[in-house]
Order: sequence, then C-alpha cells, then structure tokens
Amino acid sequence: MRIYLVGYMYSGKTTLGRQLARRIGYSFHDLDIAFEERYHCTVPLFFQKYGEEAFRKLEQQMLHRSTQLDNTIISTGGGTPCFFDNMDFINRNGISVYLEMSQEALISRMSASRKPRPVFANLSDEERSARLTKQLQQRLPYYQKAHITINAFNPDADALAATIKKYLI
Repeated sequence: MRIYLVGYMYSGKTTLGRQLARRIGYSFHDLDIAFEERYHCTVPLFFQKYGEEAFRKLEQQMLHRSTQLDNTIISTGGGTPCFFDNMDFINRNGISVYLEMSQEALISRMSASRKPRPVFANLSDEERSARLTKQLQQRLPYYQKAHITINAFNPDADALAATIKKYLI
C-alpha cells in the first residue's frame, strides 16, 4: 500500500511523512528528492532552465513510477496533484492525505524558511501573500479530493497513523 501526502508547499509533507513512516513501519519516499537524484538537478534550477511544463511531465513520470513502491509514505510536490490526472492517479493507487493549512500559517512558514522557493523570490510581502492566495485557491479543488484531510498546523502524527492504519485493514 502507498500513502500519498498532498498539500501546499510548507505544509509539512516531508517532515510528517518521515514521522508517519516510522510510526507505521513504512518506507519514506519524497518525489522532489527522487526527482533531484534522478535528474541531478534541483527542482528550482530545473524550473529555471527548462520551464514548468517540462518539469511537470517528468514529475508525472516519477509519480507513475511510485506504484513500484509498496508499504511507503510518499511526499508529493505541492503542485503534483494539480496537473494532468495526477490526483485521480494518486487516489486509484493509494490512500491520499491532504495536509491542510491556513494561508496565514503557510505565509508564516514561508517567511521562516531557510529554503525560499524561487516562485516567491524577490516579491514584497503583499505580492507573496497575493500569489500564495491565488495559487492555493487554484489547487484547493485537487487537494480536497484526498481520502483523508488533516489540519497540518500542529499535526498529531500518532492520531494520523491510527487513522491510516484503519484504511490498511
């Protein structure tokens, strides 16, 4: 079984994914890290050099390869579910968990991050907030297709692990 974590950037998919994997005895797989290892290029640099369209096509291939994994928690990129038929693919091939966070919490995490995302670089606080709001509104319909939704602001990994285990029975 595969458990796919979906949600906006800075929602904690990688951090919570690692915690969940330990709690339920699964492996952990981060699609962004796998992409960077496979293509020997960071995601931001790939975006800059080849554009989003090329990235999304390769990202979809990485997502499709994830079906070769079993007993794995998979952290997706923030946009992964929102392109092609990716969210439907995720739901057909595993359990999806949406890590929901308020816009304010996401902005706070973005401001505190040591790894700023290029799409938000060189923007004022107002511009950053406006871009996040617009993008989150566009992505929300995809995220909301997830089997499970949790508040990711201060998630209880033990409670989520218990919920996921019910799906595994």
